[in-house]
Amino acid sequence: MKERNTAVPAVYLLLEQGGKILIARRCNTGYQDGNYQVPAGHIEDGELPKAAMVREAKEEIGIDIKEKDLELVHTSYRPKHDETGSRVDFFFRAKKWSGEVVNAEPEKCDDLRWVSPDELPKNTTLNVRVAIQETQKGVGYSEIGNDLLKQHGLYTLND
Repeated sequence: MKERNTAVPAVYLLLEQGGKILIARRCNTGYQDGNYQVPAGHIEDGELPKAAMVREAKEEIGIDIKEKDLELVHTSYRPKHDETGSRVDFFFRAKKWSGEVVNAEPEKCDDLRWVSPDELPKNTTLNVRVAIQETQKGVGYSEIGNDLLKQHGLYTLND
């Protein structure tokens, strides 16, 4: 009997201001350090995606978002390609928020900046880059398969 998929769910925030998206460069996390992505985090056991997004926004960038102000704009799936397992990613857009955006986790983030979605740094994580590109086209779902992961050096399992 085949083993059940235990995909890891995560939330990502597409925070927009003046036509730009907030991105953060990861550091000291052990995963994708040195690369940019949007504020994000894992959904904890028993937690719902919107609640996780509200929590992560507060923890990472110090802002308050109400669940009713979050809009799911993209979902993506990545099969197991490293020791962390398969991934299901929920990308939310905040219609509004309160508070000032700050780097609330400087031990995990060494750069926070607003960029045009068309001018993402080359070292933006693949899943975030794909999601932003697809969201810009109005596409609500994407899959990042093993071939693409291998092309980008992200497939690290022994076949």
